[in-house]
Amino acid sequence: MDIRPIFQRRLPEGLEGLYDLALDLRWTGSQMTDQIWEMLDPEAWEITNNPYMILENVSRKRLEEVAQDEGFKAELDSILERKKVFLEEACWFGESCRHPSLKSVAYFSMEFGLSEALPIYSGGLGILAGDYLKTASDLGVPVAGVGLLYQQGYFRQILNSDGSQIEAFPYNDPTSLPVVPVKKEDGSWLRTKVELPGRDLILRVWQAKVGRVDLYLLDSNDPLNRPWDRGISANLYPTGEERSLVQQIALGIGGWNALEEMGIDPEICHLNEGHSAFAILARANSFSKKTNVPFSTALEATRPGNVFTTHTPVGLGGFDLSLVKQYLQRYVEGFGISLEEILEAFCILGDEHLVTANLAMRGSGYANGVSRLHGSVSREIFQHLFERWPRREVPVDHVTNGVHIPSWDSPKARNLWEGAIGKYHLSAPAGTPWDALSDIDDYDLWRFRREAKRSMIEYVRRRFARQAKEHNAPEEVVERASEVLDPEILTIGFARRFAAYKRPDLLIKDPDRLERILLDEERPTQLIVAGKAHPGDALGKRFVRMMAEFASRPEISGRVVFLEDYDIALARRLEPGVDLWINVPRRPMEACGTSGMKVLVNGGLNLSELDGWWAEAYSPEVGWCLGDGSVHDDPGWDAHEADQLYSLLVEEIVPSFYERDEDGVPRSWIKRVRASMSRLTPRFSCHRMMREYAEKAYLPGAEAYRRRAADGAKLASELVGWHRRLDESWKDLRFGNLKVEKIDDLWRFEVQVYFGRLDPEDVSVELYLDPLNDDAPTRSEMIRREAISGSGDGYLYSADVSATRPASDYTPRVVPSHPEAIVPMEESHILWQK
Repeated sequence: MDIRPIFQRRLPEGLEGLYDLALDLRWTGSQMTDQIWEMLDPEAWEITNNPYMILENVSRKRLEEVAQDEGFKAELDSILERKKVFLEEACWFGESCRHPSLKSVAYFSMEFGLSEALPIYSGGLGILAGDYLKTASDLGVPVAGVGLLYQQGYFRQILNSDGSQIEAFPYNDPTSLPVVPVKKEDGSWLRTKVELPGRDLILRVWQAKVGRVDLYLLDSNDPLNRPWDRGISANLYPTGEERSLVQQIALGIGGWNALEEMGIDPEICHLNEGHSAFAILARANSFSKKTNVPFSTALEATRPGNVFTTHTPVGLGGFDLSLVKQYLQRYVEGFGISLEEILEAFCILGDEHLVTANLAMRGSGYANGVSRLHGSVSREIFQHLFERWPRREVPVDHVTNGVHIPSWDSPKARNLWEGAIGKYHLSAPAGTPWDALSDIDDYDLWRFRREAKRSMIEYVRRRFARQAKEHNAPEEVVERASEVLDPEILTIGFARRFAAYKRPDLLIKDPDRLERILLDEERPTQLIVAGKAHPGDALGKRFVRMMAEFASRPEISGRVVFLEDYDIALARRLEPGVDLWINVPRRPMEACGTSGMKVLVNGGLNLSELDGWWAEAYSPEVGWCLGDGSVHDDPGWDAHEADQLYSLLVEEIVPSFYERDEDGVPRSWIKRVRASMSRLTPRFSCHRMMREYAEKAYLPGAEAYRRRAADGAKLASELVGWHRRLDESWKDLRFGNLKVEKIDDLWRFEVQVYFGRLDPEDVSVELYLDPLNDDAPTRSEMIRREAISGSGDGYLYSADVSATRPASDYTPRVVPSHPEAIVPMEESHILWQK
């Protein structure tokens, strides 16, 4: 396949590597290469953070100047050599992974946050997807990303004079983005099609490079499409149910079709949230056509190779069933199964809506939440799909999110770590000596933190002054903006999406009290704030205005800064320098939250609600927590936690920062910094996360898929028959008498089970015991004994179990059983004795 930029200038000799660098989002998405682009065009870099756009627009004269600049060329050569060595080095998946038989993973996501150069993300979901792709490149996991290229993407934020949020939707011109058209062998642009009512939707295919990984993006803005269809990829998360549905069809079905046309045959299809769930239908349809097996068999064969990650911590919405039928009826005509049967198999809710998250759950072999707590919350959300199963057994695991360390560490942090432990940011094997920071002197660690903060504040001043100038502020106001903040003062970062569940107003619940904390003469504090509200979220916008109004108080001028348009570029400069990162979501609404993870490698500390990742990360040695680890519906609880927040600042956090020894070092503070950096950085890195996905989901899922697909999908056909037998005969199954006796320190259970037409080999009879804590439940298989005399369909089952718990705590049950089935994920029948 011929893949090259739409436009490519002829560069002066010695600068040819700039294109390779500008088009690789693994490298332009970290501060490692910032200096190159800043040297080339400092003004354009400050405004756009888009290397490809800079390279396409910088003057020829400037290019010739830097071609003669030995310092510039030495910096470029150093980065290119480092990249070359990195790409040639053996990586984890090929070297350390015990079963590197996985050939390909397709990672579907509605948004990808890789860099400001490619603005197709809105928040945490996209940032996680971007970090995932970079990590896949680092570790050598064979991933292809699939998403949409939006003409406008998410909005840019401007604050009005009264602090109100104004949204701008700039056009994403593909010619200025680091993407290239995917060309077919004949040189034509690859276009894929999706069947819609009365017409085909044409989707153009683009490619972005992320190190070793490719990201394929689809857009519908093709002149051959109808005007309405051209707008399907106009915006990320469009308003209107119909456009949203078609956008998800384009991502799932169009994305899978595009992979096929490029000759990519993934063994694993990873759905990052339910938006891309229609890829499950497209994959099964493709398998059915290739192997000439029924759709039901194709779904059975491909299901183990589908992985679903849910990020939603609230109840699930859905699409009106009549709308779904309108758009999918034509597509499924060749499936050999009606759309109604398909929708019934994927659990339509009683209110006649299709929930794509349910489709993703029912069509996948593995599902996970994004933190330990969120896994538990997700099991509650999806309980309705497994009605008679205990919540603990609802098949949602958890893989806690992480961050791609090289994208979020500052150059100073990178130098510190590499001096202590080597190339920590590459494969980070299990034996990496993360505790080597103990060899760094307290004074040197404190000096590193002071330098990082000073660098961050210099950036904030430039950005804040530019913000004031763009608002046509008087010259003296612009001058004051360029002098805000003090590098010696405790600096708090508070940046996030402004949504009600994130409680952005908690910090200013008592604004006068916060002001007193900020203005304390002996131990002052300063605050940097940033955040957007969704354009349709009136309450979130009100929170933005409230925070902006607080920041504009004359009394705290210079101590509080509200920066417009929170984005990756700002986060990359803010996270390395703040002393304390605050996050205050309402438990358990934060699925994971990764903003606080980004300060870990840089030596910042966290004060957060015991929610998401912090619920499993927190200990008193590494930071501070809010709340009591419980869920509270009391309307007054927010005020209670606000009081707790202020008290923590005054009584613990501020004193810890300002209590210095004779060398001027806050030993207590630095002790926490050292513990947080060394203990939490490796635990909450994307490298750990990716290894978990590979070992828990990808490798076993790919092996199961290959077994089911082999020999003309023979095993998949067998499983279809197994499901059919269970469906037809489960109603015949019943329990008879139960007998329990104590023998020494054991309970002996004997129970009669009558099967009717059901084959006893298709099920398992168990004793179930609920745990007393958060451990997994105990399942003891009961042994089939003699047939029950005269019954013709009954058998006696028995089991001996520990008598440390009352016999009444144990319950016999019958569950489906097949050595190759995923129970209860794909077979949720169950019968309890009581």
